[in-house]
Amino acid sequence: MVSPTPQFAAARQILRTLKARGYEAFFAGGCVRDLLLSRSPQDYDVATSATPDVVLDMFSRTTAVGAAFGVVLVAIDVAGERTMTEVATFRDDGAYSDGRHPDQVRYTLSSQEDVQRRDFTINGLLLDPESLPEIERPMEPAGASHLSFEMWDRNAIRKAVLDFVGGLADLDAGVVRAIGDPQRRFAEDHLRMLRAVRFAARFGFSIDPLTAAAIRSLAPNIQSVSRERVRDELTRMLTEGHARRAFELLDQTGLLAQVLPEVSKLKGVAQPPEWHPEGDVWIHTLLLLEQLEPGCSMTLAWGALLHDIGKPATFTPPKAPGDRIRFSGHVEIGVRIGAEICRRLRFSNDETGQILALIDNHMRFGDAPRMKTSTLKRFFRLNNFPEHLALHRMDSMASSGNLELYNFARERYEALPAEEVRPTPLLTGRDLIALGYQPGESFKAMLHLVEEAQLEGSIHTPEEAFDLIRKEFPPS
Repeated sequence: MVSPTPQFAAARQILRTLKARGYEAFFAGGCVRDLLLSRSPQDYDVATSATPDVVLDMFSRTTAVGAAFGVVLVAIDVAGERTMTEVATFRDDGAYSDGRHPDQVRYTLSSQEDVQRRDFTINGLLLDPESLPEIERPMEPAGASHLSFEMWDRNAIRKAVLDFVGGLADLDAGVVRAIGDPQRRFAEDHLRMLRAVRFAARFGFSIDPLTAAAIRSLAPNIQSVSRERVRDELTRMLTEGHARRAFELLDQTGLLAQVLPEVSKLKGVAQPPEWHPEGDVWIHTLLLLEQLEPGCSMTLAWGALLHDIGKPATFTPPKAPGDRIRFSGHVEIGVRIGAEICRRLRFSNDETGQILALIDNHMRFGDAPRMKTSTLKRFFRLNNFPEHLALHRMDSMASSGNLELYNFARERYEALPAEEVRPTPLLTGRDLIALGYQPGESFKAMLHLVEEAQLEGSIHTPEEAFDLIRKEFPPS
């Protein structure tokens, strides 16, 4: 059913305005696909015969972000919310020398001609909501403003769709297929190869054999795509709830070795069966990715993908009977490799810091039951500790399935009040100066001593902290 969202109402208002002026206008692309899949579109795009200058003149609040390519953003206020709708003029693109933008754009009055330039058949469908049957409107609740509450079922939408590319049949069959010649479609925008994988994973579709073959032959061309665009596509794959399927397809199409060769090297790296009965590092990583929920944080997702990235470089086979496979130093090496990946894909400093922290600390849970109280509290101070917990749980479930360490850490973390994990310091450097100590390197040791005792619960007041300092650091 079509839900009455502000985005839907704004796009329909734009479409009605264009049609009232004598222009053709349709909902186009992903929103039509999602409606046919009974999914709620995040936004609605409009395709029209009106040229960009007409669109810019017709609406009061516009942004010509892609006017050279026939694209204008139109702002509409609906129910107190400002929405931005992409309005694209029907066009026929020329060659794409840079693998992203057409060298030349020719506007056309033909919607059928326009859809031929789009990427996949399931994204090449058009819908005129004005052609949908009239239905009885439910009573609008108070405060609904002028939101439209029309609703149609999937069959009604299907009957109103214009399909010039076979998209309906591919939706029914569950196939991601390039429109026309897949080699040409991917040459026009190399990122479309990653998008094919993402759509197939998201919807549980297969990739058409000719489309998949074109991806395999053109996979090295993904190197010409900006690292930010590659990063964003990979992040979507990791956080949409189908990460395992996405990375299996990346591997099968040859894209994984191009965009993340370090992850590709996880394949075939054996692990000690007593700790990892599931198989090699690649299988283990896929089992982690399978647990990532839709909408999970990108740092947790990348931490899950890269947590064992140092194992291939540190693999050591058994040296004698009774010995086992070892990965000595894989955490430290993993942090270095992870840092290079984050740099290459241009993550922010904050994102990089959290991803590397997840890699760096994922093995510490094994020591948690033996940690001193102060050490455990400092462990809990890690930024966004719940992400560390979540990664450890997935790591355990992807190997032995034993959650004893996870349950221990989670229960202790949840039981400790925040003021015990990060208590107000009992002493500061100024207090030490007031006690007659001279500022210097010893201050760090003194303050650490006090904090350690405070976290252990052996002192609770500034007076007890003063006594501890005088005892361990007698005034000269």
